[in-house]
Amino acid sequence: MLDENNAQCPVARALEVLGDRWALMILRDAFDGLRRFSEFQKNLGLAKNILASRLKLLVESGLLALQPASDGSAYKEYVLTEKGLSVFPVVVGLRQWGERYLFEAGEARSELFEAAKGQAIETLQVRALDGRVLGAEDCLRRVVRHG
Repeated sequence: MLDENNAQCPVARALEVLGDRWALMILRDAFDGLRRFSEFQKNLGLAKNILASRLKLLVESGLLALQPASDGSAYKEYVLTEKGLSVFPVVVGLRQWGERYLFEAGEARSELFEAAKGQAIETLQVRALDGRVLGAEDCLRRVVRHG
């Protein structure tokens, strides 16, 4: 539960859902096409009770939806919703930061490539509406009301 100081902060609210390591790893696997509980469990090596609780949170938060299996079997599948798909740039940003700072030269790692052309993807950047690249020093935070 967020305190008064953090209730207006979008980062704090996002971390309520995405701040758990396993939540992001499940979403990463969902972006890679995994859909079934057993696939997530096998790929992550996560205890079934922990996986079940994280999947439940992601469904309750609207990032994943539970639906009948696409192959017509009795199984259920977890599919990304529009809200879940919109987390993709967050996962890519974490991936790119990790690639840059957390691996030694020559150390094996996975990388993300554009599927259609097989090319590396551009590093994410924060940009102004006119296209200029912005750093933290170029931005300010303020409380606004929408709606």
